[in-house]
Amino acid sequence: MSEASINDAVARRGLMLVLSSPSGAGKSTLARDLLAKDDAITLSVSVTTRPPREGEVDGRDYFFISQDKFAEMRDGGELLEWAEVFGNSYATPRAAVEEALSHGHDVLFDIDWQGTQQLASAMADDLVRVFILPPSATALSERLINRAQDSSAVVAKRMAEAAKEISHWPEYDYVIINDDLEVAKASLAAILAAERLKRKRRTGLVAFTRTLVDNL
Repeated sequence: MSEASINDAVARRGLMLVLSSPSGAGKSTLARDLLAKDDAITLSVSVTTRPPREGEVDGRDYFFISQDKFAEMRDGGELLEWAEVFGNSYATPRAAVEEALSHGHDVLFDIDWQGTQQLASAMADDLVRVFILPPSATALSERLINRAQDSSAVVAKRMAEAAKEISHWPEYDYVIINDDLEVAKASLAAILAAERLKRKRRTGLVAFTRTLVDNL
């Protein structure tokens, strides 16, 4: 058996990989690339009280629930983190995440610093926090303008909010400056690979080393 195969065969607990950044820094692009290349990690599906938009599928994009159900889940400790955005509630269900981690699967979160703080309070030992920075303010502005998704007023608002988002970078375990996209992709993959090899997550190491020693 190859070294890679042996490592893969040793049981481990999954991890929660959080990506945060100001809008336009490339977080979503990095997340999509990682999900496409790595079958062992899946995107966390949030619950929300807002109605579905055209093309959205319940259970794939979000779990669409009522405000009463949301309150029931929140008060019952069924949510890892939650927030209210423009009058609608969004949250991460606890049960699905804990089940994935217990089976050695990793979960990716595309959330802001506030959600990250809540996850850290709930499950700090399982959390890996990565903050994505743009190479410059000019580059961030150009990316927001070039993607042509927002009006000039919205771009100005996002730039104003960026400073507040960026101020939380010291709360993260890793920081990637997204100057070269391919380098940033490789850096994110390297972080994930290293975190998967941490001793505290490799629950099968005790049995593996015991067998190894017994056969020496």
